[in-house]
Amino acid sequence: MNDIEFRLFRAAVAVAEELSFGQAAERLRISQPGLTKQIQELEARLKIKLFERDTQKVELTEAGKAFIPQAKLALLHHRRAIEAAQAAVAGAEAILNIGQSPFIDPYLTGIVFSTHLPYNPNLHLQSSSDYSPNLVRMVTNGELDVAVVAEGGESKQVGSFLLDRSPFYVLLEAESPLARNETISLRQMHGLPWVLFSHRVHPHLYEALSERATEVGAAAKELHHATTAEQAAQLVQRTGGVAVLTKRGAWKVAVDGLTIRPLHEADIEVRTVLTARLDANRIVGEFVRTVVRKVETMTAAQRQPLLHTG
Repeated sequence: MNDIEFRLFRAAVAVAEELSFGQAAERLRISQPGLTKQIQELEARLKIKLFERDTQKVELTEAGKAFIPQAKLALLHHRRAIEAAQAAVAGAEAILNIGQSPFIDPYLTGIVFSTHLPYNPNLHLQSSSDYSPNLVRMVTNGELDVAVVAEGGESKQVGSFLLDRSPFYVLLEAESPLARNETISLRQMHGLPWVLFSHRVHPHLYEALSERATEVGAAAKELHHATTAEQAAQLVQRTGGVAVLTKRGAWKVAVDGLTIRPLHEADIEVRTVLTARLDANRIVGEFVRTVVRKVETMTAAQRQPLLHTG
């Protein structure tokens, strides 16, 4: 049994998490027939069926539910063994893999990557970028040690530590009647074309906005989706509508006749957190505590870039 390749473990874990062969194949960057072949090979070697599948859905069998958590641990220890060897060759005490969302304020990620541990001066930091939900999944799986993300949808194995909180911002044309307001609500956006970030960018926040719009009776004349602030700005200029963006994205594109106002909706905000596995090793734990202390002890003047950078 111990000759099973780790690629087969990764295939099974991806299918278990996505419950879709198509989405799991896309995540692993292989073809769907290739992924199906890997799962069939793994089940043949184990002589156990891990998944029940038909054209509509994929479900774990009882054996699969027992296998997947241990497969995740095996992948985690495999990765840590490789990183320990790489650290030794590089002359580093350890390597920390840090994920960052491209939508997070760069001032915050700068704080994270400028953090040094007095008792681990040779700590080496490696960076990865992805959407927040994917980064949380990678922390859960042990692919990353920590990640700077927008809070929402964390797993039970992951702890979250607050770094910053901010409202969403509404991007609109400077000549729009709504621009006379200091803040804008979803109800005030009713009947206008809306531009929202794509659901896959952050499902939790997307659904929170959609549910609130339904609650207050606000609906878009037409709904567009964008994955970048630049795309959103183009759509606002083309449709004369409004876009809901994070602070960083909004400040970046509020030019050329466009302006921004905070979105005023109670309890809907972007909370930037540092995430790490609850069973993380000592160095990861100390790194997280050090970053959180740095942010907590910042003065009002030092926090100013968090308010104004784009």
